[in-house]
Amino acid sequence: MNDQRQEIDLGFTKEHLPESSHICLIYDNEAQRQKIVSEYLAAGLRQEEVVRYITDVTAPEQVCAWLLELGVELPEGGPFSIFKAESFYCANGRFEPQELIAGMLPRYDQYKKAGYRGVRSSGEMSWTLKGLPGSDRWLEYETLLNTVGGTFPHTGMCQYDARLFDGATLFKVLQIHPYMIAQGQIVRNPFYMRPEEFLKEFGASQP
Repeated sequence: MNDQRQEIDLGFTKEHLPESSHICLIYDNEAQRQKIVSEYLAAGLRQEEVVRYITDVTAPEQVCAWLLELGVELPEGGPFSIFKAESFYCANGRFEPQELIAGMLPRYDQYKKAGYRGVRSSGEMSWTLKGLPGSDRWLEYETLLNTVGGTFPHTGMCQYDARLFDGATLFKVLQIHPYMIAQGQIVRNPFYMRPEEFLKEFGASQP
């Protein structure tokens, strides 16, 4: 990670992170998750970013209610979008990490031309447990997110419910996220492995 980049406000903490950071939220408390995620999304909208939420178990109207409670207006056709995980990650019926990664920079160019300052996303990763075609490659996708370049700021927060994923899997999750959230605070992850190191050690599609 290049800490010389511009820093961004995450909303839920006073600490700022370099733009284009990749963060994991491992949680077992819904109230804490709601607070962190909603403030993270709201901060992006207030900073004129494109904000995307990928939901698996949370109803879209519930996510909107979180933001409305924080005083954030959500005009129709605005920069905030909610996607269902299956249609977002498996648009053609199968999860293809390389295709998703390849489509990111052209999409970021469109956001930049439209005048937005960046993009921030957050996704509920429980979809990976549903046996969707190709979903066994989700760790590969998470790892490749750390290789996405470009000059347009892009920040991502991946949500993992600790009640659904086993300890060994969560440890791998830590290894592919440079930053993690612990007790509502950002921690620079001591377990992080560079993408090429992780893929070499664990392979591209091992769960």
